Amino acid sequence: METHEILKKVKSGDISLEEAESYFKREPFYEMGFAKLDTHRKIRSGFGEVIFCSGKSDDHLFHIFERIYKQEGEVFGTRASRKQYEMLARKFPQVMFDELSHIIKIEKEKKEKRGRVAVVTAGTADISVAEEAAQTAEFFGTYVERIYDVGVSGIHRLLSKIEVIQSANCVVAVAGMEGALASVMGGLVDKPVIAVPTSVGYGASLHGLSALLTMINSCANGIAVVNIDNGYGAGYLATQINRLALSEPGQDTRKQELTI
Repeated sequence: METHEILKKVKSGDISLEEAESYFKREPFYEMGFAKLDTHRKIRSGFGEVIFCSGKSDDHLFHIFERIYKQEGEVFGTRASRKQYEMLARKFPQVMFDELSHIIKIEKEKKEKRGRVAVVTAGTADISVAEEAAQTAEFFGTYVERIYDVGVSGIHRLLSKIEVIQSANCVVAVAGMEGALASVMGGLVDKPVIAVPTSVGYGASLHGLSALLTMINSCANGIAVVNIDNGYGAGYLATQINRLALSEPGQDTRKQELTI
């Protein structure tokens, strides 16, 4: 249970003070021998622990997945393979796997999606990274607008969606090749831009290094850059910014709130 939920149960009389106290006295992590699950991460940071699936043995992944699901009632993993999905699906038939973003998850139903984040890509080859960002933000309760394939080689496509992009609390700009999209976004919006370089491109793109350097050296203001192909990091940061925007005193967020 979350801290807020425990306090509500104490207030309503569903659990005693002693029961609540015993919960808070537990260790802030769950010892599994091979892993120490950070069970208090959501209390400290507002975000539960996420599983990086790549490189994990089936046994380790299964037990981590199972423990987080029991603890939180939902679970989210990145960089999963189809083999890992098929292994987990034998025990958890409700698990969902996205072949494009390699995200695996069990998500609570009727989750409220609030605010607005725009996830924008230069091309269709960048969508796998963009979907990692978008689905991460959605899992953590953010409403996401997807605007794909609007790169600078046909900038009229981007300008046709500029009103939607400008209405967002944060923009995630995902691009490979030379990575110019982030600079263009920085010059068109008054909100933070999170630039995500991707490893898309020909030889001199150096597996995303060229886009990374372009984004870091952007002359536009308000741009922060995450690591190459790090859609998860961008979605997480975008959610933090979105939450800050929603918590600003006097801001009317009713038009931005949406229940999915």
